Amino acid sequence: MSGDHQALALLLFSAFVAVTLGITTWVSRHRRGSAEEFYAGGRLFSPLENGFAIAGDYMSAASFLGISGLIALFGYDGMLYSVGFLVAWLVVLFLVAELVRNCGRFTLADVVASRMKERRVRIASGTSSVTVSVLYLVAQMVGAGSLVSLLLGGTSEAARSWTVVGVGALMVIYVSMGGMRATTWIQIVKAVLLMAGAITLTVLVLMRFGGDIDQLLRSAADRSGYGREFLSPGLRYGGDWTARLDFVSLGLALVLGTAGLPHILSRFYTVPTARAARRSVVWAIGLIGSFYLMTIVLGFGAAAVVGTDEVRASSAAGNTAVPLLALDLGGGAGSTGGTVLFAVVAAVAFATILAVVAGITLASSVSVAHDLYASLKRRGGGREGRRYSEVAVARVAAVGIGAVAIALGLLARDLNVAFLVGLAFAVAASANLPVLLYSLFWRNFTTRGAVWSVYGGLVPSVLLVVLSPVVSGSPQALFPGVDFHVFPLENPGLVSIPLGFLAGWIGTVTSSEPPDAARHAETEVRALTGAGAV
Repeated sequence: MSGDHQALALLLFSAFVAVTLGITTWVSRHRRGSAEEFYAGGRLFSPLENGFAIAGDYMSAASFLGISGLIALFGYDGMLYSVGFLVAWLVVLFLVAELVRNCGRFTLADVVASRMKERRVRIASGTSSVTVSVLYLVAQMVGAGSLVSLLLGGTSEAARSWTVVGVGALMVIYVSMGGMRATTWIQIVKAVLLMAGAITLTVLVLMRFGGDIDQLLRSAADRSGYGREFLSPGLRYGGDWTARLDFVSLGLALVLGTAGLPHILSRFYTVPTARAARRSVVWAIGLIGSFYLMTIVLGFGAAAVVGTDEVRASSAAGNTAVPLLALDLGGGAGSTGGTVLFAVVAAVAFATILAVVAGITLASSVSVAHDLYASLKRRGGGREGRRYSEVAVARVAAVGIGAVAIALGLLARDLNVAFLVGLAFAVAASANLPVLLYSLFWRNFTTRGAVWSVYGGLVPSVLLVVLSPVVSGSPQALFPGVDFHVFPLENPGLVSIPLGFLAGWIGTVTSSEPPDAARHAETEVRALTGAGAV
C-alpha cells in the first residue's frame, strides 16, 4: 500500500486510540472503586446504551473481516456464519437474557452456584469462561495482524507481531483502568463507527451494480472462478461426509454458543432490571441483524469487485476482503477516494478489534477474580486469604490473560478469524450452555452434575480441537509440518456439545447428594419474577 494509505490509516487509528484512552482516563477518575462499579458499571446503563454495547461486543473482527472474507472465497457456504451468528440471538432472547439477569450478579458461575456448593462450581465455570475468552481473543489478535500486514503491504512480519503486542497492551490498559463503564462506552462508540462503515460500503456496492442484487450475485459467481457453484451450497462443506458433518457441527456451535459466551452474559448485569436486559437484547438483535445482512452484500461484493483470486492472494484466509473492497470502491490504488475509504475501513476494523478485546478481557479477568480467586480465598481463609481485593486481582489477571492471548495470536496468525471464533463458540456451547440450562430448568440438578457438565464439555472440545486438522495434518494447520490429528472434523461441536449435556445428566443421576428443592424453588421464583434479584 502507498504511503498515503499508511499515513491516513495510522492517523485514524491514533485518533480512535486517543478518544478511547480519554474515555478510560475520565472514567478512572470518577469511579468509586467497588466491585459492582468495576464488574458491572454500577448497573446504570439504559437498554439502548446496553443494546449498542452488546452489539459492539458481538460484532467483532470475525464479523467484519472474517465472515465477509469467507463469503468472498466460498460464496453460499460462507453465509453460514452470518446466519448462525444472527439466529443465535433468538436462543439468548427467549432462554437466557432475563433469567440470567435475575439469577446472577456478575458472572455465569453466579447463576449456577446460586443453588449448588459454590466453590467447586465456581472453579469449573471460571476455568471454562477463561478458556472461551482466550480462544475468542486469539481471533481478534489474528485480525489485527492481518489488517496491519495489508496496510504495510505485507512486507514486515515484525510490524505485524508488534501490532498484536500493541493491541494486547491497550486492552490491558482499558480494562485495568476503566473497568466495565469505560469498556461499555468504548463498545458504543465502536458500534456506531462500525455500523456507519458497513452502511457506507453496502450502499457503494449496491450503487456499483445499480441496485440489482441479481447482477451482483452473477458477477460474483463469474469472478470467483467457480461459476454457479459459488452460489450453491457445498463449495466448502459439500464434499465428502466429513465436510458435511463439519457443516452441521459448525451450525450447532454458532447457534448455541452465543448463550454461553462470558462477555455477552456479563452485559446483562450492567442494566438495573431484567426487563431492561430483555429490551437490551431486542435493540442488539436489530443492530446485529442489520449488520449481518450487510456482511453478505460485502462478501459477494468483494468477490464481484475485487475477485476471489485477488482476495486469496492478499490473505489465504480471506481476512482482507473488506479493506480491498473499500480500496476498489473508492477509485482503486493510488486514488484519493480509494486512499480515504481504505483508511477509514481499516481504522474502523482496528477500532472493532480494540473494543472487542477490551470486553472479552474484562469478562475473563472478572471470572478469574470473582470465581477462581474468590473460591480459593474462601478455602484458604486467614489474613493471607484476605490480602488482595477481587478488583485488584482482576486487574492483574487482565495482564496475564493479555500475555497468553498475544502469544497464541502470533501462533495462529494465518487462520481465518471467523473460523477461530467458531472454535470459541463450540467450546462455549459445550461447556457453558449445558450447565446454564440445567441450572435454570432442571429441578434435580446437583453440584456433581454441574461440575461434570462443565468439564464434560470443556475437556472434549479442547482435546478434539488439538487432535483435529486445525492443529496438524493440513497445509493450513497451526503446525503444518507435523501430523498427529485423529479427529476428522475441524469444529468439535457435533461431538462435544452432546457430551456436555450427557456428562451433566450422568453426574446428576449418579450423585449421592439430594437435590435441594427449596433452593431450586427460590431460584425459579427469582428467575421468573426478579424477586430478590440484585
